Amino acid sequence: MHNPADKGNFIGCFDSINMRKSIYWGVFLVFLGACSYGVLATIVKVAYNNGFNTLEITFSQFAIGWIALLVILLMTKNNSSPVGSNLQSKRKLMIAGTSMGLTSVLYYLCVKNIDVSIAIVLLMQSTWMGVIVEWLIERKTPSRQKIIAAIVVLIGTALSAKIFNSTYEELNGLGFLFGFLASISYTITVYASGKVALKMPALHRSFWMLSGGFVIIFIYGLFTFSGTFNTDILVSYGIPLALFGTVLPPILFAYGMPSAGTAAGTIVGAVELPISVIMAYFILNENVIPTQWIGILLILLAVVLMNYQKKSSIN
Repeated sequence: MHNPADKGNFIGCFDSINMRKSIYWGVFLVFLGACSYGVLATIVKVAYNNGFNTLEITFSQFAIGWIALLVILLMTKNNSSPVGSNLQSKRKLMIAGTSMGLTSVLYYLCVKNIDVSIAIVLLMQSTWMGVIVEWLIERKTPSRQKIIAAIVVLIGTALSAKIFNSTYEELNGLGFLFGFLASISYTITVYASGKVALKMPALHRSFWMLSGGFVIIFIYGLFTFSGTFNTDILVSYGIPLALFGTVLPPILFAYGMPSAGTAAGTIVGAVELPISVIMAYFILNENVIPTQWIGILLILLAVVLMNYQKKSSIN
């Protein structure tokens, strides 16, 4: 028979079990969100191969995604205004979200010019760029651990991008440039998403940032519109692009990150890298050589090192 004196310990154990379940569930949701992002580049490459252009791809993704998130918000909206939802916060989120639209344009131009397995590695440069942003803006001196991790990322990138296995003529400079610029823009997106209007519910924040990104797509369209737009993409690739690029990830991360925690969430989120490469290998038949896998493993290890905490919240 259970001793009443042990009631406090029993409740504590029960709460601990529930906490573990909550953390594991959060990690699982983040994992699914990262997988969603991981399949995105392959869908974009297939769309390119079927004759669609960058404007058609980005516009269909953002338009359908924006409408989908708007419908979700309207369905879940209550009578009271969400906490932190004011005109100033919405304006800040839209400005921050412009980097989201810029990231999509630059990354998809990168994917157009080089292999998906290399493009995703270039985008992952945001792991060490984030450290520099914190250093420049918040005056946070990088720890030795983060500096070592950043160096490991660069070594892993050199291996993953086939720099040592390609001639100068084989390296697509334009693709690498777009990939590098996309990683800078993505770094700004990640930093802003963790700093701007944090009192507003996550889904509302995602919607207003997406709205800012949509503005960039419109501006890009003004400069690149050729006079025709193939609407077939809206029903062929637009839906999966929006689903895996602008609908599922924000929802999954919004509900998963708080439970998983920033460090664990970031580590699990890095699964986007191998998922992208695996998809490119099996769906696009891209040649992924052994040194690329070594480089990918180094980058993943660097992400773990960069976010490793001695005192884990799970224990």
